[in-house]
Amino acid sequence: MKLSFRWYGISDPVTLQNISQIPGMRSVVSAVYDVKPGEVWPMDSLNFIKDECDKHGLIFDIVESVPVHEDIKLGRGKCDEYIDVYAENIRRCAKVGVKCITYNFMPVFDWTRTQLDKKAKDGSTSLVMYFEQLNGLDPLKDDIHLPGWDASYTQDEVRELIYAYGKLGEEGLWRNLERFLTKIIPVAEECDVKMAIHPDDPPYPIFGLPRIITNEQSLDRLLKIVDSPYNALCFCTGSLGCASFNDIPKLVEKYAKADRIAFMHIRNVKLLDDGSFEERAHLSSCGSIDAFAVVKALVQNNFDGYVRPDHGRMIWGEVGKPGYGLYDRALGATYINGLFEACESLLKNK
Repeated sequence: MKLSFRWYGISDPVTLQNISQIPGMRSVVSAVYDVKPGEVWPMDSLNFIKDECDKHGLIFDIVESVPVHEDIKLGRGKCDEYIDVYAENIRRCAKVGVKCITYNFMPVFDWTRTQLDKKAKDGSTSLVMYFEQLNGLDPLKDDIHLPGWDASYTQDEVRELIYAYGKLGEEGLWRNLERFLTKIIPVAEECDVKMAIHPDDPPYPIFGLPRIITNEQSLDRLLKIVDSPYNALCFCTGSLGCASFNDIPKLVEKYAKADRIAFMHIRNVKLLDDGSFEERAHLSSCGSIDAFAVVKALVQNNFDGYVRPDHGRMIWGEVGKPGYGLYDRALGATYINGLFEACESLLKNK
C-alpha cells in the first residue's frame, strides 16, 4: 500500500514538514483549492504543489478532489463544456505525475454533519451527525447552515438546487453520472489516471436529495457503467460505515479482489441506536468499524493502492480544520502502518 496524507496547501496549519515526519509516509493528497468548479486548473498551481512535496521527500500523485460542477450532475446548462474542462484537468494533473483523482457525485453538499466539535469525556472533539439536531430542519423554508455545506451558495441557490435535484431523482442522477463517466474514463485511461469516486456521506438521502453511491448494489452498478480499472472506488470506511446496512469488511474484500479500489480512506465511526453516528479514533474498539478486518481483506487481495487516515479528532489542545488536525491523523497513520505490517507478516508466515 501507499500511505498518504491530505494537505490543504500552504495555508494549512499542518505543514509538509509535519507530514514527512510520520513514519512510512509516501504521498500527499491535495488539490488546487482557489479555482471554482468548472474552471481549468493552472499548471503553475499544480507544479507548485509538486515542487513543494518534492522538497520534503513526498510524492504528489493523488488529487482530492476535482469537483464536479452542478450542471454536470444535473445534466443542464453548460454540462458538456464543463465535462470538457474536467477532461482537461485530468490531463493537466497527469502532467505532474498524478495517478489517482478522487471525486464525488453528491448533490449540492459533499458531506453533512450537525456538529464539528462534539466533546467526548476525554476532552477530545470530533464530527457528529445527530438526527435529533437534523429533524425539523427544512432548507426550503429555513435559513440553515450545516457543517459540510458549501458556503458559496446563497440560501436561494440552495433552495433552487434542492428543488432541481428533487425533480431529477435518483435515476436522473444515474443517467448524468453515466454521461459523465463515458466521456471521462477514456481520457483517464489515456493519461493513466484512475478515477476514484467517493461514496455519499452519509449514504442515504438528506432533505430529499438523491444519493446514489451508497451500498453494494450501487457500487456494482457504478463499476459496470464503464468496466475499466480506471473507473474505480475511493472506498471510505467511515462514509459507507455510518449506515448499518453496509458490511464494510465484506465490501472491501469484494472490491479489492476485483481490483477496483484505487484509494482507501480508513476511519472509524460509532453507530448509535437511532442511526446517528459519531466520528471516533481509528482504533477498532473505539467505534463500529473493524479496521483489522478491513486491512486483512486488503492484504489478502494484494491491494497496492493508496491509503490515508481520514478524519481525526482534535486532541491535545490542537486548533485547526475540524477532522484534519495533525495529531490524531498521525496516530491513525501509525495504527494503519501497524495493521498492514501485522497482516502482511501473518500472510507471509501462513
